[in-house]
Amino acid sequence: MSKEVSSTPIEGEQQPKDLGIVKSGRVWKEGKKPLRVRSLGISKTSTWEKRQKDRLALKGFKEKARELKEEKEQERKRVIEARKAHKLAKEEKERYELLAKKMHAKKLERLRKKEKRNKLLKER
Repeated sequence: MSKEVSSTPIEGEQQPKDLGIVKSGRVWKEGKKPLRVRSLGISKTSTWEKRQKDRLALKGFKEKARELKEEKEQERKRVIEARKAHKLAKEEKERYELLAKKMHAKKLERLRKKEKRNKLLKER
């Protein structure tokens, strides 16, 4: 009872593609595989719709980041302005207190009004 091995491949089994002879002639070395991604069957390119969707998502993200950055900058400027105004008011108050020690109260009040008028005229 001799068993014969058939040379026809079984239906579910695929035969490896003939890669040809290794260039160097060294049969014990493995054959090289192509480096190109395309030849491996993996698609590198994406569809137009996917690229458009990604572009829109990135644009939305950048817009939101820009808005947050602007809000942060405005808040920082507001704090700086508030500090500056507070400092100026404090300095002016201290100056008037020093003048009050030297002058009469009514004269000091007239001086204060005069400085206020001059300041308003300067701002025009």
